[in-house]
Amino acid sequence: MNAIRSRWFMRMTENIGKSNLESPAAASASTTTSRGFWPSVLRWIPTSTDHIINAEKRLLSLVKTPYVQEQINIGSGPPDSRVRWFRSSSNEPRFINTVTFDSKDDSPTLVMVHGYAASQGFFFRNFDALATRFRVIAIDQLGWGGSSRPDFSCRSTEETEAWFIDSFEEWRKAKNLSNFILLGHSFGGYVASKYALKHPEHVKHLILVGPAGFSSESERITKFLSTWKGSILNQIWESNFTPQKIIRGLGPWGPDMVRKYTSARFVTHTTGEMLTESESRLLTDYVYHTLAAKASGELCLKYLFSFGALPRSPLLERASEWKVPTTFIYGFQDWMNYEGAQEARKHMKVPCEILRVPQAGHFVFIDNPSGFHSAVVYACRRFLSSDPDSESLPDWLTTA
Repeated sequence: MNAIRSRWFMRMTENIGKSNLESPAAASASTTTSRGFWPSVLRWIPTSTDHIINAEKRLLSLVKTPYVQEQINIGSGPPDSRVRWFRSSSNEPRFINTVTFDSKDDSPTLVMVHGYAASQGFFFRNFDALATRFRVIAIDQLGWGGSSRPDFSCRSTEETEAWFIDSFEEWRKAKNLSNFILLGHSFGGYVASKYALKHPEHVKHLILVGPAGFSSESERITKFLSTWKGSILNQIWESNFTPQKIIRGLGPWGPDMVRKYTSARFVTHTTGEMLTESESRLLTDYVYHTLAAKASGELCLKYLFSFGALPRSPLLERASEWKVPTTFIYGFQDWMNYEGAQEARKHMKVPCEILRVPQAGHFVFIDNPSGFHSAVVYACRRFLSSDPDSESLPDWLTTA
């Protein structure tokens, strides 16, 4: 009975609480219709497109550097393409939510790409410091945050990778960018790597922060999957069940669950610098609305990774094809193992270094923002210093 009720609630949330982030205009119309037909007290999922953008603005109010927020039109699909994963079931144009921070005219461009179950606002502790050295641009990937959320119709690893790579390339064209530094965190590091492999001519340096896709710990996972617990968890994974579905299923109790998570991860059990009360409150609000909105990009998970976050198309196997100088950054307590990066470096024919930041876990840029900033600046020393060879590694960082 509970299972039936759960499925009913899931179906209801998609019909009632659906915030179809196809475009700002469509979203506004959808929200207006929803409010007119269903009293707000009956909304099972208390979120909408407006909620996401407003939560983003509140979180970024903590940032002192002026910025411009844009919805960049990337069209309905790549030119002359028949790719269903990009067009979805509609030919409406898609938009990439983008924030660009004020900077000096001669600053190198740094594009920042978030990880899974995250959005560009997760970098809120870094924008001010990085904007003093770079022209910082942060995006929400297609299907995440305040960007469009088309129906996810991918059915293979190749299609799913193209969903993210091609939409990012259309965004780059719309922004008329080239010769930029590309930074990706976790799943965003995987996407950034795949993009740089396909379009190396546009990226002058790659910064991978705790990236997914380099793991090689398959023996331990294989052993676990042979147990009954592993078998059950693997079936759940292959059903494409995502953490966001839990948040949506909880309806009006979802925000409280997110609050408990952010408080535990970034305050009570943080590996580094605790969030302040206002930071925690604003981040919680932002995270909830980005997670509870319509499922789209999140459904990529099972097509790109098998259980245990093992890549179906391992980046280790393509290390010899690398054409862009690369810096890996890991927190000391990062659950992503830096040994995968060490193995990849052996096969790369371009400069590659691995930096480790103390008092930080997987969200190194939140746990230890000053250490993270030092690592990024050091990684980009040849673009920032007239004598990069004289720049020494900051004392608090280590190399691997």
